[in-house]
Amino acid sequence: MKWFWCLFFAFWPIVAIALCWVSPSLGWWFPSEAASPLGRRIDDLFYMILLITSVTFVGTQVALAYALFRGASDTEPEADAKKAWYSHGSHELEVIWSIVPAFVLLFIALYQLDVWAEYRVKDAFPRDKMEAVFESINQKRSETDSLALAEVTARQFEWRIRYPGFNEDGSLKPLMADPQPTDLYAVNDLHLPASAPVMINLRTMDVQHSFFLPDLRIKQDAVPGLVIPIWFEAERQQSYQLLCAELCGWGHYKMNARFVAESDEGFIEYLRQLEREQNEDRVDEVPETDAE
Repeated sequence: MKWFWCLFFAFWPIVAIALCWVSPSLGWWFPSEAASPLGRRIDDLFYMILLITSVTFVGTQVALAYALFRGASDTEPEADAKKAWYSHGSHELEVIWSIVPAFVLLFIALYQLDVWAEYRVKDAFPRDKMEAVFESINQKRSETDSLALAEVTARQFEWRIRYPGFNEDGSLKPLMADPQPTDLYAVNDLHLPASAPVMINLRTMDVQHSFFLPDLRIKQDAVPGLVIPIWFEAERQQSYQLLCAELCGWGHYKMNARFVAESDEGFIEYLRQLEREQNEDRVDEVPETDAE
């Protein structure tokens, strides 16, 4: 029976390593390749941490297998009798396996600082590239206006999107902190320009939600009482899945929306379409008839 348990505990680590090795080719890994420059940097961090944990996992499992098989072989009837060895502990080993993990964690913390700063520190946002988008979509704004092109508000159980409206001259207004009479609205359908960094303001009306674009590797909690800026860049003009990654209630599964990255012209046309729909009075015109 002891050999069975030796094989049992040695078998499952091998299965785990084999499954992890073949999972990318079977589609069990990321949903797709990262569709943004920031997403690729996040993937690099993931693979670096995966390499460190894999080496640690293999090393500990090899040590465990050695201890199991050595103990089993030493207790065989034909094995030479050996006196049991007792150790109260090793101060040197305890120092080593305390310092090494601490060094690894410190290395990871320092290595990821620039990526984290680029994603979450406002001063590190690519402001120049964002402002170039405003010129391409003819959006007039001052230095004090928000860089956000839309406001996304999470609620049970949908995403509400607020866009700025248009001026009388046809230019796009800046997004204001408070709703304006000319604002445009959509539900579960976020449209923004592609191939350039863009920003949204994230908020929630009720509980905590989590704004998640898996293809772009973007995830940010929506916290009650806070307006949180998020920037991201989609390299391709296509539709991406937008999810809530926080269990927010019985209808959590309903918060399956989409983010459409499109051309500057397509973005403006989408807003024009929203404007036409919101201004439509839904009353059919009655043709005039000659008076009798």
